[in-house]
Amino acid sequence: MNLRAVFHIIGILIVFEGLSMLFPLGFSLYYGDGDAGAIALSILICIVFGLLLFRFSRNQTELRMREGFAIVVFSWSSMAAFGALPFIISGAIPSYTDAFFETMSGFSTTGASILTNIEALPHGLLFWRSETHWLGGMGIIVLSLAILPFLGVGGMQLFKAEVPGPVPDKLSPRIKETAKILWGVYVLISAVETILLMFGGMSLFDALCHTFGTMATGGFSTKNASIAHFDSLYVEMVILFFMLAAGTNFSLHYRVLRGQLNAYRLDREFRFYFIFIILFIIIVAPIVYFTRTPSVGGAIRSAAFQVVSITTTTGYVTDDFELWGRGGQLIMLCLMFIGGCAGSTGGSIKIIRIMLVLKHGITEIKKLLHPNAYIPVRLGGRVVTPEVVTNILAFFFIYMIIFAGGSVCMALLGLDTVTAIASVAATLGNIGPGLGNVGPVDHYAHVPVMGKWLLSFFMLLGRLELYTVIILFVPEFWKK
Repeated sequence: MNLRAVFHIIGILIVFEGLSMLFPLGFSLYYGDGDAGAIALSILICIVFGLLLFRFSRNQTELRMREGFAIVVFSWSSMAAFGALPFIISGAIPSYTDAFFETMSGFSTTGASILTNIEALPHGLLFWRSETHWLGGMGIIVLSLAILPFLGVGGMQLFKAEVPGPVPDKLSPRIKETAKILWGVYVLISAVETILLMFGGMSLFDALCHTFGTMATGGFSTKNASIAHFDSLYVEMVILFFMLAAGTNFSLHYRVLRGQLNAYRLDREFRFYFIFIILFIIIVAPIVYFTRTPSVGGAIRSAAFQVVSITTTTGYVTDDFELWGRGGQLIMLCLMFIGGCAGSTGGSIKIIRIMLVLKHGITEIKKLLHPNAYIPVRLGGRVVTPEVVTNILAFFFIYMIIFAGGSVCMALLGLDTVTAIASVAATLGNIGPGLGNVGPVDHYAHVPVMGKWLLSFFMLLGRLELYTVIILFVPEFWKK
């Protein structure tokens, strides 16, 4: 392991994190909430520490796959560690454990919060909290590959280790160009949503913060009641539409912008994703009607928003789905394991893996009827290689083992069964709100200190899709 190469890149990423705090500093100065000094000091610490790390770990060697994994994992951990500084220095979150949890929740686009009164935070800190979502949504490393040319060496190793999905899409032969394309589409769609939310009556500050939470499928809001605070059908429909867009493979958005208008229709994963969501809205709406909202329109509105939000792992809420009865709660818990499309900002297992596991199961049934036949798994007319199928089956197995083991650990730390299960599902899937004492109108402040660190680790595991993190715990990874 070439640790100099790892620290060299982490150093410049910490500098970049410090520079990204200039935006919340601007809002802090504008609103005059008194948090400007804390943010400015955090910027200084990040830049000085990052430059020192960068300067004393110079490296010119080619990055290998193992350095790529280490850089991604340690970069995300470092970003969360230093990103917690504004909360600590300002005193808004006095506990470092809580500040780290909040920041890791932001960068991993989870949206789980320890804050009991979100609106009490100064504007600068609220903006930084939401900005961590946006930076983590498309990916810190992907952004770095797009704007920092010297990270182009070994870029594919970094790209593959961070981008969600079993097989990352390359939109250009050069990985730097692919990174630029993805971030360009991300910025463009974010700008459109911000403008539309401002048309709905939001201030620029609120529109940006909620755009960050939507496009990153994160879910941090500037309001205690989340999107329900605005009580606006227009705002809900705009956010619902962009949650769907954020849960879609961004390479499809790029192809449509390039004139391939049938890209969505021809993509098997997107069609499955869209039909899946419509189906569950139809299933959930009657439950909401009979348990919560005696209005057909209101039931459909509530069901649609919550189903899209949880399926895409955004985590915004307009209704307390814990009041939907046990059937409704169970459905929402199941949706926490789905996620968006590969190449989206959504978390959890992902639609493409769900599809291929189902197809593999059907193929195995056919082989029982025709034992001598060669029946490959196909997707969109193309044969899926056995290696990809094996990778996905292993991912499922590891995901469920971690979920079960994590739930037991959280229960041993004192959480009730429902809260323990839901807290792991919500953090491992990068969703945010769960059930029980971490439900959509609750928070994670009451979770024990050890539980918060464990859930923070699950957030990182979920965002980097298990393998990237787990491989660091394999002894052979560190051997020559």
